[in-house]
Amino acid sequence: MSKIKIVIVDDSPFSIAYLRSILEENAIEVVGEASTLEEVKEVVKSTKPNLVTMDMTLPGTDGLECTRAIHEIDDTIKVIVVSSMMDDEIVQEAKKNNVSAYVQKPVDAEELMTAINRVMASDELFELLENEYTAVFKEGLMDGLNRMTKTSLTYKEEYNAENEYESEGMTVIIGIIGKFSGRMLLDFSKETGNQVASALLRREPKNLDETLAALAEFANIVSGNACSILNRKNKALGLRVAPPSIMHGDSLYISAPSFKTTTAIAETNFGKMLLNVGFRRSEEKWI
Repeated sequence: MSKIKIVIVDDSPFSIAYLRSILEENAIEVVGEASTLEEVKEVVKSTKPNLVTMDMTLPGTDGLECTRAIHEIDDTIKVIVVSSMMDDEIVQEAKKNNVSAYVQKPVDAEELMTAINRVMASDELFELLENEYTAVFKEGLMDGLNRMTKTSLTYKEEYNAENEYESEGMTVIIGIIGKFSGRMLLDFSKETGNQVASALLRREPKNLDETLAALAEFANIVSGNACSILNRKNKALGLRVAPPSIMHGDSLYISAPSFKTTTAIAETNFGKMLLNVGFRRSEEKWI
């Protein structure tokens, strides 16, 4: 795990000293302290921490207002609330304000370090996934097509996809669950889809349903194999695929998900094939 720099926000000199001793004993660098909203803004801007411990009760403000101010400066900074107050209503409000974990006072050193390590490891794990998934799924599609139809493909274009787009005629969507959730989508024209299905079945499909079923299973295998490769890179990902959803028709529009995805356009022996895949952060499980 990369070096963690922490700012402690608390109006109690005792709490600050106590937290500092726990953190420094665990080789974590405390880069600043604050007890008011203005001090929080100033110290976060000057020290650029990657994590803040946040008391809920502060002079003239509260932990949630300070958390919002921190995220206005840098929304990648993690906030762990460390407070004597802890009930369902406060916890829900903390989650709504993008707090990453909640530890109740009196602070247990092991509990605090577990929360910190889980929050920061999750960040690095998602970074690993973001850096790897596009290449892995592209390779998975290439390998799946080669093994199941004895043909190859060439990628012609790749770009980040943020808007809805019009399907060529046949779309298979595979939901992905695990530590992080996401989706893989394959899109074909009707002609390409029929040709791919024929190659997969080694005969002409009997009807449209058989064509769609063949494409769905192909997409399921591609996504399952890609997820297995990613899980081998780090088993904490725990990725699994959900049953495919199949859509077809004229003027079919695929809505953009609420998270970043990558689209790759492949030229195959059967025609153009579109691969779209992406992941989002799942809600953290608090301890």
